[in-house]
Amino acid sequence: MSLPAQPSPAWTDHVLDPMRQVTDPLADAVVAEAFQQGQADAVNTLMRTLIENDDLPSDQLPQGIREYLATSAQMPAWVDPARLQAGERVFWRYGPEIIMNLFCYGLPSCYAGAKGVQVLALTTRLFSNPTRRVIETAQMVVDVMAPAGLAAHGQGVRTAQKVRLMHAAVRYQIATHRLWNPAWDRPINQEDLAGTLLAFSWVCLDGLRQMGFELSGDEAESYLHSWNVVGHLLGIREALLPTHVAHAEALARAIQRRQYAACAEGQMMTRALVAMMQHAIPGNIFDAFPAALIRLLLGEEYADLLAVERHRMAEVLLGPWRHLFALKDDLMDHASALRRLSEIFSRKLIEGLLLVGRGGQRVAFSMPTELRQTWGINWVA
Repeated sequence: MSLPAQPSPAWTDHVLDPMRQVTDPLADAVVAEAFQQGQADAVNTLMRTLIENDDLPSDQLPQGIREYLATSAQMPAWVDPARLQAGERVFWRYGPEIIMNLFCYGLPSCYAGAKGVQVLALTTRLFSNPTRRVIETAQMVVDVMAPAGLAAHGQGVRTAQKVRLMHAAVRYQIATHRLWNPAWDRPINQEDLAGTLLAFSWVCLDGLRQMGFELSGDEAESYLHSWNVVGHLLGIREALLPTHVAHAEALARAIQRRQYAACAEGQMMTRALVAMMQHAIPGNIFDAFPAALIRLLLGEEYADLLAVERHRMAEVLLGPWRHLFALKDDLMDHASALRRLSEIFSRKLIEGLLLVGRGGQRVAFSMPTELRQTWGINWVA
C-alpha cells in the first residue's frame, strides 16, 4: 500500500498560498493548553525525555500530552512496510553521503527560503545554537532511517513526535514575539514544513544523483515513501506529501520559485553551517569542500543568494587531493574523483559529529553500532 496515486499536482500559488496560514492543530492545541495551564515545565520535561531516553514519559505527564503521544504515533493507512524497509536499505547503503547531502544541499535549500528561515534564525538566537540544531537534525535522520526506526515504538517515531511538539512550542512562543513579522506568515506553516521535508527526501536523492551515486527508480520511490511517513508523523497534510519523485521535484521547484530570496538570516545560518562542518573535521584539508559542494549541488544562483564563498569544485579537486587520485588511478576522471572525495568527506564528517559533545556532558550524535561498522566509521567510546 502507498499514498493514493495523485495526478501530476499543480503546485500553484492558489494551492500553496493558503498553506502558509495553516499550521498543526493537534500539536498546537496540546502545547497551548500546557502553557496556558502553567505546564510549560511538563513540555520541557517531555522534550528532554524523548531526546535522552528510549522510553516514553510516564503517566505523570498531563492528560493532554499523553493523548497527543498516543494520537501522533499512529501510522497512516497508506504506509507500505516493504517500501519502508527498502528506504532503510538505501540509507544503509548511502547513509554518510545522505547526511553530507543534507548538510551541503538540504539545509542550505531551507536557508534560501527567506520567510521560513526567519524561524530558524530567531529560535537560534533565543533558544539554542547553530551547531546543536544541525547535529539534532542529523540525529533525526539516523533515528527515522535506521533499521526499524519507523516501526511501532521505534526511535524514529519518538523522535518525530518530539520534533512535532517542538515545532508547536516554537510557534506558540514566536507567533506573538516582538521580532516576528506577520509578513512572514504563520511560523512553521504547512508550506514551510513541506519544503523542509523535501530537504530530507527529494533534495538528498537529487544530491546523490548529481554526485553519481546510483539508485534505481524503485529505491528512490521507496526512500521518498519513507519520508512521507515521517511527514505524516510530523503533522504535514497529506495533500503536501508528493506520491512520486517527479511530483516531489515539482513541489520543490515551486517552493524555490515562491520563497527563495537573499536575506541576512539565511546567509548567517549558512555561514554557521559551513563553519560547523569545518570545525567537525580536524585539520584544514577539507575546509574548502563544504562551500564548493554547496555551490555544486544548490547551483550558482542560489549559492549567491546565500553568499557562499566561491570555490570551484575543479579547483578543490586539483588542490591537496590531486596526488592522491593520480596515484590511485591515472584514468580516474573528475566525476569519479568527486565521488571518492565525497565518500571520504562524508565519513570524516560523521566521525567529527560523533566526537562533538553537547555541553561537554554527553555525545551529541549517536548511531547504531551496526551502521557505524557498515559505513566504516571510526569511533572510540
